[in-house]
Amino acid sequence: MTAKDDELMALIEGLRPRARLMGVDLGTKTIGLALSDVEKRIATPLETIKRVKFTPDAERIKTLAEQHDVGGLVVGLPLNMDGSEGPRSQATRAFARNLGPILGRPILFWDERLSTVFVTRTLLDADASRAKRADVVDKMAAAYILQGALDRYERMLVDREDLKDEDLSKDLDIDAPPTGGALDV
Repeated sequence: MTAKDDELMALIEGLRPRARLMGVDLGTKTIGLALSDVEKRIATPLETIKRVKFTPDAERIKTLAEQHDVGGLVVGLPLNMDGSEGPRSQATRAFARNLGPILGRPILFWDERLSTVFVTRTLLDADASRAKRADVVDKMAAAYILQGALDRYERMLVDREDLKDEDLSKDLDIDAPPTGGALDV
């Protein structure tokens, strides 16, 4: 597991029961939002906020977070293709740093490289009009980002169970052939 995996595990396992996660795709003109279900398995697009200024944007996010019982945020971090952070990443971190105290909820950054490209391609494949794509692409990108985190968490749970099973089989020496039993007469 990586440090990012540890952060994800701590975020989700630190939530109160049935609290949701909110995915955030921060753009220069809009903010896409998505919600997880209460079991934290499925991400669903929620809303696209037209950006105005920080305070009204933050208030809208706070209102939605309270309304939907959000326990934490997964914010898409726009990394460069080589994995380095550029000006957009720095702006996203600054926005989250200012948003954190207002929301009072933990925030996790998640790699969002190519999320908007993937969602746009999916919408094009679905033959969505340019206007429809413009309306939904940001909240769908937020759902894509959040779903990536949820899928990673689910995979870590499966891996953890597999390790427990391996440890148990070693403790019980299950792979060893049985001894005793039949008598040679």
